[in-house]
Amino acid sequence: MANPYVNDQGAKTAAALGRLLADSYLIYVKTQGFHWNVIGSQFEPLHDLFQRQYTELAEAIDETAERIRALGVKAPGSFSEFRSLSSIAEETGMPAATAMISQLASDHLTAARTAHQAVSEAEASGDVATADLATQRIAQHEKVAWMLRSFLQ
Repeated sequence: MANPYVNDQGAKTAAALGRLLADSYLIYVKTQGFHWNVIGSQFEPLHDLFQRQYTELAEAIDETAERIRALGVKAPGSFSEFRSLSSIAEETGMPAATAMISQLASDHLTAARTAHQAVSEAEASGDVATADLATQRIAQHEKVAWMLRSFLQ
C-alpha cells in the first residue's frame, strides 16, 4: 500500500522533520558534551540533569527519524547534514555551567520553534501522526527550557 503522504506536501513535512531531527541531534551532542565537562558547585545536579536530557533526546531523535522514513523519505544521518539543516550552534569550548544552561535553554526554544514549523507542514497535508509527534516535541522542548531557566534564577 502506498503512503498517502509521499507527495509534494509530504516531502515538505519530511523536510521540516529533518530540520527538527537536526536541531535535536545537535542539542543531544551539546548536552552530552556538557554532561561530560560541567564543573563547579552545581556539578552533581547538572551532570545528572544533562544525562536525563540527552537520554530523552536520543529516544526523540529515533522517533523523528523513523517518522521521516515512514513518510517515504531518507532521514538525514550525518554530521554534515545535521549542521546544514540545524539552527543550533555547536559549542567547541568549555563554558561555565551557567553559560551551558543558558545555551541549552535557548537551543530548546529554537527546537520548539522548528517543531512548530513541522506541525504547520503536517497539518497542511492532513498528516495527524506527524503533527502529533511534533506537538509532543514542542511541549518537551519548552518544558526542558523552563527547567533549565529555573537553574539560573
